[in-house]
Amino acid sequence: MTAPVFSDRELEAYLDESLDAEQARRIEDAMRTDATVVARMAQINRMRDTGVHTLGEIWRLHQVGVPDRVVLGQYLLGVLPVEQTAYIDFRMMILKCPYTMALVTDLRNQQAESADKTQRRRGKYYESSAGLLKNKHRPRS
Repeated sequence: MTAPVFSDRELEAYLDESLDAEQARRIEDAMRTDATVVARMAQINRMRDTGVHTLGEIWRLHQVGVPDRVVLGQYLLGVLPVEQTAYIDFRMMILKCPYTMALVTDLRNQQAESADKTQRRRGKYYESSAGLLKNKHRPRS
């Protein structure tokens, strides 16, 4: 069985903790058994320590390309143009961008909480007014 080959980009993303869990696990497994992966990781760290950064690394570190919360909210509502929707789908399904996925998950949780609060509020309004409506329709003696 041959050892997996990882690109420098993948190893840099591992160091930035921006890989999905499965890919990070593969790299960790390879580091336990393959000294060349450990040596490459050390080389990347040395380059970082001296201030040498690749363009891709700068993009990842500063999260360039990650849509903001407003755009992702529009994405969840389904009101974005097709091109922007496709871009966000690409970031989540192909790139598996942890930042984008975390923001979308957070926004979905907020939507669910908001819907629960709205439903509880409506229930309280109904319960508080139901007794008043019953009393209005009773014949007075």
